[in-house]
Amino acid sequence: MTYLPMSQSASDKSEEKLSTLLIWDEEALPEITSGKVALWRSFGDSVSPNIVSIPALVEKNADTLRQRYLAWIYALGETKIQGRSLVDHLELRPGFSYWWMTLSVGKCNYSKSLQIGNAFKLMAFEGWLVGQTFTHIKLVSANAPLAQCINAWCVNMGLVFEWQSLPEKAEQVSWLRRFYHSLPCKLKALTWLIHYLVQRWPLKGVGLQEWRQSKGVVTFVSYLFNLVPDAVNVGKFESRYWAHLPDALQRDDCKTNWLHMYVKDALIPNPSKAAAVIRQFNATGKGDQVHVTLDTFLGWRVVYRGLRDWCVVSRAVVKFRNMPISNATDTIDFWPLFADDWQQSFVGVGALSNLLNLNLYEAALSTLPAQRIGVYLQENQGWEFALVHAWKAAGHVDLIGSPNASVRFWDLRYFFDPRSYNTKMKNNLPMPDLVAVNGSAAMRAYLGGNYPASDLLEVEALRYLYLAEYSVAAPKVTRPTGGPLSVLAMGDYLLDNTQLQMRLLEQAATLLPQDTVFVIKPHPYCPLNPADYPELSMTVTMEPLSTLLAKCDIAYSSSLTAAAVDAYCMGVPIISVLDPSKLNMSPLIGYEGVTFVSSPEELAAVLNKIDDIKEIQEQGKDYFYLEAKLPRWRELLINNGKARNKIVLKEVLK
Repeated sequence: MTYLPMSQSASDKSEEKLSTLLIWDEEALPEITSGKVALWRSFGDSVSPNIVSIPALVEKNADTLRQRYLAWIYALGETKIQGRSLVDHLELRPGFSYWWMTLSVGKCNYSKSLQIGNAFKLMAFEGWLVGQTFTHIKLVSANAPLAQCINAWCVNMGLVFEWQSLPEKAEQVSWLRRFYHSLPCKLKALTWLIHYLVQRWPLKGVGLQEWRQSKGVVTFVSYLFNLVPDAVNVGKFESRYWAHLPDALQRDDCKTNWLHMYVKDALIPNPSKAAAVIRQFNATGKGDQVHVTLDTFLGWRVVYRGLRDWCVVSRAVVKFRNMPISNATDTIDFWPLFADDWQQSFVGVGALSNLLNLNLYEAALSTLPAQRIGVYLQENQGWEFALVHAWKAAGHVDLIGSPNASVRFWDLRYFFDPRSYNTKMKNNLPMPDLVAVNGSAAMRAYLGGNYPASDLLEVEALRYLYLAEYSVAAPKVTRPTGGPLSVLAMGDYLLDNTQLQMRLLEQAATLLPQDTVFVIKPHPYCPLNPADYPELSMTVTMEPLSTLLAKCDIAYSSSLTAAAVDAYCMGVPIISVLDPSKLNMSPLIGYEGVTFVSSPEELAAVLNKIDDIKEIQEQGKDYFYLEAKLPRWRELLINNGKARNKIVLKEVLK
């Protein structure tokens, strides 16, 4: 840290105030008397000329910044080391580079790579500083990697840097977890592997014989999660991800295979229960449906190969250990922000998990009879690139990526620099043969990200088919004039998002009429305790979202939850929390009838003027394709996978 001398004259101090920029990385606003302030985690007072909000600058320049970041990731992969690109150095199989499975490429900015938002803020901050005359930058923050980045930038620019370090928020964790996190990275990874194998071994071999002898030529890769409880209880496979598509295919005499990734939940709380469920599904399917899990293919040979690949990647990373994570033309060195991601991707638990998955997919798909078509839930996670490679290496035919939910502007997983789609490179980006988009909104998002238009086709939104039961032309707000306002708060599956959402609502409630009704629907995997919000009188319910939306006046959501799209498609006005500490992950940026708020005062102001919000009943009708008979899916899967919907770009981009 660099500090100014303590003894200065009054005139020196006055000049210092004019030439000093304070970067404030705290939620609460600072006490400002003079000088310029850059708010790092707040939108602040847009009226004051001495305050600039960096999150606001990010949103204002969203398209340019996203393009720049994606170009940076691409250039990073193409960095030459000893005459070869980083991508080629990490070639694990002919034509397949481990690079595509790393956190850098994954770009999961809301749950895995939490410093990506700060990278965007640094780019916006640098652009804003052009033409400014500051000589001294002072940062108030608990974020040490951010301080290192700004310090290095100041050194390059000849500026004085000062860091006032704030204490980090202490997390309450068990002594066992603290001990685990204190282990060296490689030892932590091996400990994880032992724990994983002990837990998942009951799934080994479950359904393997049926898989090898399957008569089906259509395969789905999905999660053993989000299943319908009543169906599971009678041994029938029914998933909310796929709606009634499995039944429709059975009626059309289309036999299918299902490769599931087990995810612990209340319905299937452990692998032993998962094994029993898979056996029941196979018994009920009678050969028309064959079910296995990825862990079905566990074995010492697969584990050995995963460890061998892990050693190869760990040794390879030594070649570029000191490689700067920045472009030669970039004045910002992002390395401190992503050092932990780098370690996880190449040495840690993330690396070992990725490479075990790669070998599991190779084992699963090499033992499956030749397939005509495959479909997987597409989010562009590391395991998906392993799946694409293993599918093609096994000689199967068409592979379809299916984004099951909405595609958000700031969900960077779905976007790549356009040069990444060049299929002539030695180890090019593993891509499915087609991407099946579920509506006009997703189509626009992919085309806006420069995805090859010829590789896109339209299908029904399986996860949202229930919306077809509601007429978007029917009025949804039934509150009589002067009657109490009914607010439906839809919780998030991330705890910190839900907490922020509920804190704003609790504080805004004091500015609303006393008879306002608050109904809270928590996310199933993030329970809510009303006692945590004693100033808010609320009703907590787990009724179906469709039922609740039909009765409310307005829906209130976090910026991440996809439930906001349900409300939008049912014609319900929406208020969404805008969290300045993160990128805006709402799937409804730029849509009418959606209001973003970042303070209790803004939230109360919108709720107090609910009657002034424009009716939006017609707006959601084309967001998803909702034909209940699934003509697009059936055409794709039954007619040999050759029929593709025609894409009329002019219509899509209207």
